[in-house]
Amino acid sequence: MYICSANQPLKQTIMGKFEIKSRKNGEFQFNLKATNGQVILTSEGYRTKSACLNGIESVKKNCKTEKRFEKKVATNGKPFFNLKATNGEIIGSSQMYANPTTMKNGIASVMKNAPDAKIVDLTEAKAK
Repeated sequence: MYICSANQPLKQTIMGKFEIKSRKNGEFQFNLKATNGQVILTSEGYRTKSACLNGIESVKKNCKTEKRFEKKVATNGKPFFNLKATNGEIIGSSQMYANPTTMKNGIASVMKNAPDAKIVDLTEAKAK
């Protein structure tokens, strides 16, 4: 697993990245960002950084199977998706999309970007 800190520049790549950050309550969370910098998947809060890293590994493993993506519609009528692990637990959730086509594009983006995405730990920059 490759992890770089926020103050180490990433080489220009054509893949997405996972960013680990701290929440106000002290929990850790990751965002998967596409190559254009847009957040395409957000995790729940984790008590430890180790658990957060395990969540990222679970995304990398489970994103390769389309049936792991649960397509939903929010109460406001906007589509979104959850990525689930083999045990049925939600690993990450998407943003709200304008329509089912853009949601499908979001799923394709997770499937494309997550497997080889670098991990950038933004919590190390705050600790300094």
